[in-house]
Amino acid sequence: MESAAPALSRRHEAGAPSARGMLLTLLGEFVLPGDGMAWTSAVLAAFERLGVAEKATRQALMRTSNAGLLKPDKIGRRTRWQLTPAARKLLTDGAERIYSFGPATDWDGQWVLVAARIPETDRHARHVVRTRLAWAGFGSLGPGLWISPHTAREREATKVLREAGVGDDANVFTARRTGLSDTREMVAAAWDLPAIEAEYEQFIAEFGGEAPADMLARQLELVHAWRRFPSLDPALPRELLPVRWTGIKAAELFADRHGQWQADSRREWKRLNSQP
Repeated sequence: MESAAPALSRRHEAGAPSARGMLLTLLGEFVLPGDGMAWTSAVLAAFERLGVAEKATRQALMRTSNAGLLKPDKIGRRTRWQLTPAARKLLTDGAERIYSFGPATDWDGQWVLVAARIPETDRHARHVVRTRLAWAGFGSLGPGLWISPHTAREREATKVLREAGVGDDANVFTARRTGLSDTREMVAAAWDLPAIEAEYEQFIAEFGGEAPADMLARQLELVHAWRRFPSLDPALPRELLPVRWTGIKAAELFADRHGQWQADSRREWKRLNSQP
């Protein structure tokens, strides 16, 4: 059996920034499907099990509140935090992205191609375009050239280019590839699939063991670790992936563990959040 108080994973060391990220995981996993409220004491108790310091937890609550995602309600000497409408939308969208994430199916062979001329001197625009297109799953074939097999993301790419101020010098196409090199070689050049697969292997190694003693803490670590993959993995169609793609096994493991631990972890959160 695993420890009743699992140590925080290496990927989320106990600091204020990581505490805020873990707080969003807790809000999405337990608070959103519940009554939309969380006592400070319950968050502190849950994070203590993860090795997050009390100061970092309180800072995460305040910063999340300052960002407009939590509304504090003072009841005597205690504080109860309520999700704002903005938080509900953010967490609902995030949950849909996280829980439905996996390789694309029913691909029609179409690609989105983005070609943009961004001056070397405009480092901000280059950074915005590169990071936001990568987050949207686009791969780079060279300076100013990105591709994605998800045609539905054409609108997102256009939005990124316009908001970066380079829309006037950019072109976006939806097209079918006709050659000349092998498609898999193009995919290997655009995305670092071995690095992504290594992350999946680490996920499997971390969560493939026996059932934990502390379901709540382990469920938080599970979801928090998995929520990184939609921004790491472009979710390519299966025909573009290696024959044995570890991401499929990792997705099955996540769905299995999350389903197994959900009832007990939510029951434990409800207990923590109902204490006076």
